[in-house]
Amino acid sequence: MSTSSSDTHTLRLRVVVARREAESITSYEFAHPDGAALPAWEPGAHVDVHLPSGTIRQYSLCGDPADTSRYRIAVLELPAGRGGSVEVHRELRPGRLIEIGRPRSNFALAEADRYVFVAGGIGITPMLPMIREVQRRGRTWELVYGARTAEHFAFVSELDPSALQLVPQDTHGHLDLESVVASSSGAAVYCCGPTPLMDALVERMSQAGRAGDLHLERFAAAAPAVESSGEFEVELARSEKVVAVRPDQTVLEAVRDAGIDHPSSCEMGICGSCEVKVLGGDIDHRDDLLTESERAQCNSMMICVSRARGDRLVLDL
Repeated sequence: MSTSSSDTHTLRLRVVVARREAESITSYEFAHPDGAALPAWEPGAHVDVHLPSGTIRQYSLCGDPADTSRYRIAVLELPAGRGGSVEVHRELRPGRLIEIGRPRSNFALAEADRYVFVAGGIGITPMLPMIREVQRRGRTWELVYGARTAEHFAFVSELDPSALQLVPQDTHGHLDLESVVASSSGAAVYCCGPTPLMDALVERMSQAGRAGDLHLERFAAAAPAVESSGEFEVELARSEKVVAVRPDQTVLEAVRDAGIDHPSSCEMGICGSCEVKVLGGDIDHRDDLLTESERAQCNSMMICVSRARGDRLVLDL
């Protein structure tokens, strides 16, 4: 691989484009400084962006997977957020070199004859390459896209207007999810946007007996990362250590306190960076990544948020 990096899990890329796409939304394109091809990715993939402050944030790739010359992300500036989006808007200028994680995918596109995409705000980003892929496959699709105002819609010019339903909240209210459920029978439904939007769609699809047709990409954890629960022990099999996890502490924190440097990124149960193989014990899954069938297998967990249902877990660490 000709792409150089200070870390084998990241790529050192140059910001080549920063473009305003809508109110408070800017897109960024990254390319290899030498023009080398970038690793391939699939629709629904995301990357870690390592910001100058050391903060790491995850953003969906929203360019064309067939274009191996560059990656594109788009970021909504949130002045009241955790600081990552403001730093992106302030620091990522064309010419700057930045560490970008290799693409990972937790939001794969399933096979279906028809697709309904539901996007809220910046949740449009993972939908763009998915729609491009669905079009390539010759499948029917439609997009129901809500935003705060007409000025907050991004990338509309890249989409087929005949398949697009725009719903500005200030003039049309919230998305009509009852209509989405009723009109999407037989379709795979993909949704990304604010947590209340996705939770409401989950509830309505479940009530309709169609939870299996719904696919979600969350930008934030659906539940608090750590809630009060009793103390438990974690046995680290390879390290031959046993550590106690306090009620106010994550397993990841306890593992690090024991001197084990384990990777993580979002620390909200979204990205999968901290996933660990579980050798024993009952898991209280609190992530937004594993499917129900994967949870039922009980053989891995995201130690940044998930906990033990019993007194002890055995991890392959």
